[in-house]
Amino acid sequence: MDRDKRIPAKIAGTAVIAWMAAAVFALPPIGSGSGNGGGDAERGKTLFEKRCTGCHSLDQNKEGPHLRDVYGRKAGTVADFQYSDGLKAAQWTWDDALLDKWLTDTESVIPNNDMAFRVPSAEERADIIAFLRFASASAQHP
Repeated sequence: MDRDKRIPAKIAGTAVIAWMAAAVFALPPIGSGSGNGGGDAERGKTLFEKRCTGCHSLDQNKEGPHLRDVYGRKAGTVADFQYSDGLKAAQWTWDDALLDKWLTDTESVIPNNDMAFRVPSAEERADIIAFLRFASASAQHP
């Protein structure tokens, strides 16, 4: 009799585990551009190479500062780069929201800054930010 009571419990437990596994495997991979604002780092890398490398590099300062560790870095703090006065005085750390606002319209963040570049597409901004987030994380954890 006790054995008969345990069988439905085992079946129910197995069903819950199967449901949880199905739910986990149904999730999109990280960085797949699932529409949640997370962006796609692979697309972001391509966009970065096409649109940003004229002025920026991941590892060397050019017309703009290097960007490998920009995500999570305090604005205006690359020691060997000459920032505009506004960016030198900035008191924030680059994150998704601030990078999105910056790439939308730099003048709305810091008037009279030296970057006159915009990324009008929200999806492209999200992809570039995802790439910068990934590149910054890889710099901190080689």
